[in-house]
Amino acid sequence: MHVSDLQTIRYSYSPKLPPAIAGAVNSIEVSKGGPTESVADQAALKDVFEHTYGQPVVELVAGSTEHDAPKRTVGVILSGGQAPGGHNVIAGLFDALKAAHPGSTLLGFRGGPSGLLNNDAIEITADHMDRYRNTGGFDIIGSGRTKIESADDFAQSAKVCRELKLDGLIVIGGDDSNTNAALLAEYFRAEGVTTNVIGVPKTIDGDLRNEHIEASFGFDTATKTYSELIGNIGRDAASARKYWHFIRLMGRSASHIALECALQTHPNVCIVSEEVEAKASTLNDVVDQICESVRLRAAKGMNFGIVLIPEGLIEFIPEIKKLIANLNDLLAHESDAFSRLQSDAERIEFVSGHLQGDLADTFTSLPESIQAQLLDDRDPHGNVQVSRIETEKMLIEMVEAHLKQDAEQGNYSGKFSGLAHFFGYEGRCAFPSNFDADYCYSLGYTAFLLLSSGLTGYIASIRNISRPATEWTAGGIPLTMLMNMEQRHGSKKPVIRKALVELDGAPFREFASKRDAWKVETEFSSPGAIQYFGPPEVCDQPTLTLKLERA
Repeated sequence: MHVSDLQTIRYSYSPKLPPAIAGAVNSIEVSKGGPTESVADQAALKDVFEHTYGQPVVELVAGSTEHDAPKRTVGVILSGGQAPGGHNVIAGLFDALKAAHPGSTLLGFRGGPSGLLNNDAIEITADHMDRYRNTGGFDIIGSGRTKIESADDFAQSAKVCRELKLDGLIVIGGDDSNTNAALLAEYFRAEGVTTNVIGVPKTIDGDLRNEHIEASFGFDTATKTYSELIGNIGRDAASARKYWHFIRLMGRSASHIALECALQTHPNVCIVSEEVEAKASTLNDVVDQICESVRLRAAKGMNFGIVLIPEGLIEFIPEIKKLIANLNDLLAHESDAFSRLQSDAERIEFVSGHLQGDLADTFTSLPESIQAQLLDDRDPHGNVQVSRIETEKMLIEMVEAHLKQDAEQGNYSGKFSGLAHFFGYEGRCAFPSNFDADYCYSLGYTAFLLLSSGLTGYIASIRNISRPATEWTAGGIPLTMLMNMEQRHGSKKPVIRKALVELDGAPFREFASKRDAWKVETEFSSPGAIQYFGPPEVCDQPTLTLKLERA
């Protein structure tokens, strides 16, 4: 790929490390706490993780004596969707591995977990690594969404690790990928495989975090990228004064991205899925919330505005959630008949004939384009692919219809023109911010130190990250500590609990205290592009979400 001027300069950036691990690698020691428990379902999880449950939280501390380290061979996997900073996780891992013993080897499994199953790995050399430092993307080895879940998958993973004589395996991924890492660590312990498994918390959605994992990497850069775009649109809207911009943002399971971008940019309306679910709001309630802002602003001569929408919203609206569940079942049971239908109109008519009562009313109330999208191909697990549903266009159409009724009744005399946007892939591979460059490098460095200390079944944790890097601490959290049991595909499975927006949390409370004013007034904020050079208060700041949570 062509190397831009910015990329050339970013190669020379030296990421910051927590003080405790910034010294000689082979002098770092581990300080252990007491036994731990999972967040729920302790007895069930103890049965599943017989060999790795209850391990202590650990902190890495600077030791006084440097010791010799053996040559090691370590494998690394990028799993799931891209997130800014992934290359720096690998860079931190590479540098720590080589600092411990220059003869050690880092192998990158290509294409995600399938690379492990297929024994498809390349050696990451210094020259290779240097081409990717401080850059976005996962293209150094690629990523994938293959799940290691069958008995044959686990046996094959063990076989490959033994053949390659891996001392450690680093899994960089989200909640599902790190659940997989925990299961691999348990299986390897049970089968006598000497490969230690360490996870790293990745997801731009921000839903892999808790008391011990303060942020997943990539969230900082992605939300700053989206906020720049939203801020630009805000200035355009205030200049043109004739469009309402409906902007859908990534975040299927949680609204952290939408909430952070709202705090950064001050839109007129931001829908938070978790609040919609908590209030059991209907689709009409959501539409009315938007229409209220449109009417109030029109009365002041402002026929323009911004609405932020999390991509997972549609699954949080109770009647739509119920409809989707029934559609999933219907299309699974009637798959043969449904697959023979040629057009959207035929498919919509077929489904309409099989739905009854409230479900039929809900389905027919939706715009035809959304009906068709709800019937698109399912994912490998039989679920609707929410990212393909153009919720922003649906809401524009429904708001327009409601406002027309309001105008006929004499309750509205403004002009409404909606424009739809979806910001998703634009943020997943951006050049990492200084925060993410530092945070990710520290996570990779920490992951090596955990496995070299003989630990397995842990996730790397950097804490106190709302403060400057000189105050960060490094350590590891047992993966089982983050888990509960959830119903998946007909049976209870161990999974890392997703972190949703907490309606009593500081970030949402800050947003809620401002949204009534934003609903009426034009208070758009334009954060501008991510800054890589300049004073720390401009270049190194974390997200507002993190600042508020850790105030």
